[in-house]
Amino acid sequence: MSGHSKWSTIKHKKGALDAKRGKIFSKLAKEISVAARLGGGDPGFNPRLRTVLLAARAANMPSDNIDRAVKKGTGELEGTTYEEVRYEAYAGGGAALIIDVLTDNKNRTVAEIRHILTRHNGSMAESNAVAWNFEQKGLINVAKEGLDEEAIFEKAIEAGAEDVDTEGDQYELTTAPGDLHAVVTALGKLGVEVAEAKLTMLPKTTVTLDTKAATTVLRLMEAVEDHDDVQNVYSNIDITDEAMAAVMAE
Repeated sequence: MSGHSKWSTIKHKKGALDAKRGKIFSKLAKEISVAARLGGGDPGFNPRLRTVLLAARAANMPSDNIDRAVKKGTGELEGTTYEEVRYEAYAGGGAALIIDVLTDNKNRTVAEIRHILTRHNGSMAESNAVAWNFEQKGLINVAKEGLDEEAIFEKAIEAGAEDVDTEGDQYELTTAPGDLHAVVTALGKLGVEVAEAKLTMLPKTTVTLDTKAATTVLRLMEAVEDHDDVQNVYSNIDITDEAMAAVMAE
């Protein structure tokens, strides 16, 4: 199972998604507003908005919340203007992080992120110090029920996906960034229900850490992701089964 899949599994099984549903909605609302501000409120002509709406619906975000966020972005309702910032960071054992934020106060946010990193034995990195090892991809999650591996491979390739990860609780399909929506649409026509679809940053090469180092890095990622301004955290770590079990047992 990929490091991305294991990180997602840890969050699900620790109850982080349910316990922090309000925070998830807040982060989605920010992204919806920014997408609408930059590209307009019609998802048919705004791929970024279309992508975040897929995530919002997958998270069961109420439609009223979605509508308000869109209107704040288009200026129909008063709202805060957020700035997009990407930070790069080092963690223990050669682990690298990309941290994407939406903030209305860059100075405050960078100071708080730096404090979190320091507290967990991490540090800020220079621009492109770690980003060179990541590439943007479309990521689609599909429930395993009713689909065996042969069937999902056949349907994924027919729909235009690049790769399929069959380990974990769900099938994880990878696409070129610009093909995400076309693949989601094609899967629907093939009778495949998509649980989640989004753009992500995947590492070209990964590092495998021992249980102690991996646990420290995962705690750091969880602390950073819990910050109100942080939208996404990406890493290049490959989590061993032993490290995953240790974190799950906490």
